[in-house]
Amino acid sequence: MDQAEQLRNAIKLRSEELQKKEARVLTITSGKGGVGKSNVAVNMAVWLSRMGKRVVIFDADLGLANVEVMFGAVPQYNLSDLVYKGKSIREIITKGPRNIGFISGGLGIAGLSDLSKDQIVYLVHSLAELNEIADFIIVDTGAGISDSVLEFVMASPEILLVSTPEPSSLTDAYSLLKALYRNPIFPKNETKISVVANKVNSIEEGDAVFSKLDAVVSQFLKGRIHFLGMVPQDQEMDNAVRNQKVISLEKPTASSSKAFQVLVNNYMFNENERIPIHRGIVQLMIHFLSRKDSY
Repeated sequence: MDQAEQLRNAIKLRSEELQKKEARVLTITSGKGGVGKSNVAVNMAVWLSRMGKRVVIFDADLGLANVEVMFGAVPQYNLSDLVYKGKSIREIITKGPRNIGFISGGLGIAGLSDLSKDQIVYLVHSLAELNEIADFIIVDTGAGISDSVLEFVMASPEILLVSTPEPSSLTDAYSLLKALYRNPIFPKNETKISVVANKVNSIEEGDAVFSKLDAVVSQFLKGRIHFLGMVPQDQEMDNAVRNQKVISLEKPTASSSKAFQVLVNNYMFNENERIPIHRGIVQLMIHFLSRKDSY
């Protein structure tokens, strides 16, 4: 048995007793920046909380602290404090509006490959405790197709890809999908990929965003993606983003806010399109570390 296999076994043994109830994990990503990925993450979290769900956002977009800015809260601790300074998972969770928690990545996704065996076991064991704290864990990744982003996205059970109607956004979204599907270790049959068309001017434009991506994925990648819905471009959302506010908190009756509510309803209740194989936050991290070992 090699060292990597011993590590995976140790992680599984330490986390087994904490896997009785698993939070549902949704990873939100995009092919390029500026398409509203973090905005989708925080607004979906707000509507999930309004449904009485406990939500934790893991802010893995290390380049920009969008989540904490929109929530108007500065985290005292981050993931590096858990790994290197012995803080508990509960200590590094910052409370935002509507009791939504969020965790700042701190050390960076790429830095996970440099942790010792004991640090990794402690990290996974700690993340497993999120199953007791949250019903839903929303992971907000960095944008683009860098190795650190792709490795994390490939390990995720449910992926939400955000794109706008702009040709460059569609091209970059397809590039991300192509990088996933053409990676031999991507478990496409165990992963659900959904699309949100953001900043659209009409229903037809939103449908076109998905149709274009669906056509090329089906034809050239032999894959399958799902349409979660669309969010219109409206002035009230523009104002909220400009003022670093969350539209679903500031103006819950705005057309964009109602669209986020529809997205959450589709995400929660469209069970016919769910992938039957479920991976929680512990399995996500085990898959992530296993992929690191394969390079």
